[in-house]
Amino acid sequence: MVFPLWNPKPEKIYYLRGLLLHHCPRLATTAAFQKQSNICNIYPENVRSLCEEGRLNEALRILCDFDHALDCSTYVSLLQGCINNRALPQGKLVHAHIIQMGFGADKFLFNRLVGFYVKCVSLEDARKVFDKMPERDYFSWNAMIAAYTRQGIAREALELFHLMPGEGIQPNQFTFSSILPACSDLASLERIHEKIIKSGIELDMVVESALVDMYAKFGCIESARNLFDKMSHRDDVSWMVMIAGYVQNGWAEEALKLYQVMRLTGLKLNSNTFASILPACAYLGTLEQGIEIHEEIIRSGVESDVYVGSALVDMYAKCGSIKKAREVFDKMPRQDVVSWTAMIAGYAVHGCAEEALILFQEMKDSGVRPNHVTLLCVLSACCHAGLVDEGYKHFNNMRGYYRITPRMEHYRCMVDLLGRAGQLEEAQDFINRMPIEPDAAIWRCLLAACRYHNNIDLGEHVAAQALKLDSQYDTPYVLLSNMYAEAGRWDDLEKVRKLMKDRGIKKTPGRSWIELNKHVHVFYGGDRSHPQTEQIYAKLETLAKQMRAAGHVPHRQFALADVEEEQKEQILCHHSEKLAIAFGLLNTPPGTTILVIKNLRVCGDCHSAIKFTSDISAREIILRDTNRYHHFKNGQCSCGDYW
Repeated sequence: MVFPLWNPKPEKIYYLRGLLLHHCPRLATTAAFQKQSNICNIYPENVRSLCEEGRLNEALRILCDFDHALDCSTYVSLLQGCINNRALPQGKLVHAHIIQMGFGADKFLFNRLVGFYVKCVSLEDARKVFDKMPERDYFSWNAMIAAYTRQGIAREALELFHLMPGEGIQPNQFTFSSILPACSDLASLERIHEKIIKSGIELDMVVESALVDMYAKFGCIESARNLFDKMSHRDDVSWMVMIAGYVQNGWAEEALKLYQVMRLTGLKLNSNTFASILPACAYLGTLEQGIEIHEEIIRSGVESDVYVGSALVDMYAKCGSIKKAREVFDKMPRQDVVSWTAMIAGYAVHGCAEEALILFQEMKDSGVRPNHVTLLCVLSACCHAGLVDEGYKHFNNMRGYYRITPRMEHYRCMVDLLGRAGQLEEAQDFINRMPIEPDAAIWRCLLAACRYHNNIDLGEHVAAQALKLDSQYDTPYVLLSNMYAEAGRWDDLEKVRKLMKDRGIKKTPGRSWIELNKHVHVFYGGDRSHPQTEQIYAKLETLAKQMRAAGHVPHRQFALADVEEEQKEQILCHHSEKLAIAFGLLNTPPGTTILVIKNLRVCGDCHSAIKFTSDISAREIILRDTNRYHHFKNGQCSCGDYW
C-alpha cells in the first residue's frame, strides 16, 4: 500500500501545537519540535515503528504536523504507546487528533479510547467517551464496569450493569467476573448470582472462582464450599480462593485440610498458594505444619518471593518462633513495607519493644516509607511495654512527619497504651478529644483497662458508652460482670447476666489449643471430652500439689462464681489453657517447648500458675492470648506481669 505525503495546513498545526503546549509543555518547547524539519514527509508506518521502539515523543511531534487522518492501526499504536508510558496528556492529544480528523463515529477507535482512559485511571474521561459513543459493544461496557469495580466505585459499576439489557447487550462471562467484586452485600451478590443462572451461560473458572470468593467474603463459607465442590474444573486460583476464604472466616483447620487435598491433585503450587495457606498456620500456631510448608516453598523455588517471605515472617512470629521469623526476614533478597511491618509486628506481640523500635528506625533508614499498619505496630510495641511517652511521640508524628492520618485503630491503640499504664482518666480524656467519633471498640478497650485496674465506677460509665454503640457484642457484659464478681457484688452480676439473657447475648467460651504431630487438640474450660481426660486431670492435680508446696496461692477472685472457696480453686484448676498445658507435658519429651493458643485474655491466676509450672517442669511454655505472647521460663514471664 502506498501512503500519500502529508501537506499540513497552518491552522491545524497551530491547533494541535496549542494542545501540545497545554498538555505537554516540556515536549512542545523542544528544539526538535520548534525547528519543524522535514518530518511531514514520513509515512504512517514510521509513526508505528517509533511507538514500537518506545520513542513516543518523536511520534507525537510528527502527529502534530499531520493534517491528514492516519489509519486506525497507527492511532492504536499511538494510544498503546501512551498506555505503556501512562501518558495521559499525550493520549488526550491523540484523542484530539482523532476527533479533528473526523473519526468521531468510529466504534473501534472509541473502544480503544475508552481502554486508554481506563488504563490511565482517568475514569471521568473514559465515561465521557463512553457516553458519546453512537454504538456500544461488549468491549466498552465491560471495560467501564471493570474499571469502576477496580477503583472501588461499586455504585456506578452496578448501575451500568443493570443498564446493559435495556440497550440490547446481554452480560457475558467477562461482565459477570467484573461485576461480582462490586457487590456490597449478600443480597446484591445473590441477585447477580441469580442473573448468572438465568443467563444460561456455561460458566468458566474465572466466574465460578469469583462467586466462591464473594460468598466467602460475606461469611457464607458453606455456600462457597458448595460452589467450589460443583466446579467442573479447578485451577490453582480456584483452590487459592477457597483456601483464603476459609482463613478469612477463621476456619483455619479446614484451610489446611483443603491444602493437603490440593497437593494430591498434582497442581503446581505457586507463590499465591503458599501466601494464602501460611496465615492458617499463623492463626492456629501450628509450627510443625508451618515448617513443612516452608520446606515445600524451598522445593518450589519461590522462597525469594517478597509476599511469600512476608507470610513466612508472620507465620513464624505467630507460631512463637520470633528468632526464626528474623532469620527468614534477614535472608529475604529485598524487603518491602509489608515484610518490614510483619517483622515489627512480630516483635511487638512478643513484647520485644526495643527490637521493634530499632527495626522501625532501620526501615526508615533503608528508604522504605512506613504505612498506617506499620505505625499501628509501632504503637502496639509501645503499648505492650508501657512506653507512654514513646507512643505519644510516634502518634503525634503521624500527620506531620509521616503524612498519615490516624485511623480509629491508632486511637484505639493509644487508649490501650494509656489504659494499661493505669492512666484511665487521661485515656477517657483522650477519647473525648478525638477528632472522629469513637466506636464501640475503643470504649471496650478502656473498659478492659478499668477491669484490670479495678475501677468499677469508671467501668460502669464506660460500659454504658460501649453498649450504647453496640449492644450485641458480649465483651462489655462479660467485663462488667467480671468486675462485679471480683468485687463480690453478686446481685449486680446477676443483673448483668439477666440483661445478657434477655438480649440473647451469649458469652464466648474460653478455649485453648495445642498442636501435636500436626494435629490440633482443642480444650474448653472444664472439658472432659478428650480421650486422655483422666491422665490430664491427674496431671493437673499433681501440679497443683507441687505448686502449693512451692508457694503458689490460687487467685480465687478469678473464679468469677459465688461458690465455696474449694470449688473456686477447682474451677481455676480446670481453665482451658491449663488443660492444654497438661496435655503438652504428658505427650512431649522433657525439655520440649510447649506452645498453647488461647482465644481470650489469660487470667491472673493462670498467668501465675503457668510461671510455677514452667519452673517445676523445667520447660519453656509459650502462651499466645488475644493480647500478646507470654514466654514462661524458670518461673518468670517475658511480659514482666504487664499485660
